[in-house]
Amino acid sequence: MQIAIDGPVAAGKSTIAKIISSRLGMTYVDTGAMYRALALAALRADMDWDNAQAMEKLAQKIKIRLARPIGKKNDGRPVSVYLDNEDISWKIRESEMGEGASVVGTHPEVRKILVKLQQEMCNGNDVVMEGRDIGSKVLPHADLKIFMIADQDVRVKRKRKYLTKVGEKLTRKQVQADLVSRDTREMTREVDPLRPTLDAWQLDTTHMSIEEVIDTIVKKVEEIS
Repeated sequence: MQIAIDGPVAAGKSTIAKIISSRLGMTYVDTGAMYRALALAALRADMDWDNAQAMEKLAQKIKIRLARPIGKKNDGRPVSVYLDNEDISWKIRESEMGEGASVVGTHPEVRKILVKLQQEMCNGNDVVMEGRDIGSKVLPHADLKIFMIADQDVRVKRKRKYLTKVGEKLTRKQVQADLVSRDTREMTREVDPLRPTLDAWQLDTTHMSIEEVIDTIVKKVEEIS
């Protein structure tokens, strides 16, 4: 079983995907974390995120690994992320890394490298994978494709609440500006832009609680199983 969840920032993808995978006993893959890891590696190497050739070479060089949080690592993180064996799970959750991921994700060759890695992670596994191009590019034959959306005001509120929780205090205006910038960049990029596929189920989470979203998706999975 393959479940693909796409949608804009703060639509609820990561939270829902993590819980759904746990409830259904499936592997959770956060593709956005991989782009964030690349952005962090570039920042540390003093590389320009806009430099496509440099980002491609870096993506080929570094080793990114995702793992299910267990033991002391199960501290609220959606997934454990390792960059060359260093645990960077919380470092990549800063808003700057979200912006970096959005920028490096515009480079076609970078996307090819990471998409291949993401597809390899799915071989022989039941997965819940979330990102921006899962249903359209990474898992085009997924059993269930979900395009999760929510009103901008709600997404801004959710994003700001999360950033405050992890110790990053930004004004509502700052969060909204970042969200609008990322939406625009991801929806208009030339390669694999963020958009629902024709066979995707569009799920509006604006007025839904987390449990309501989960129950709705689980019911849908049961219908197609």
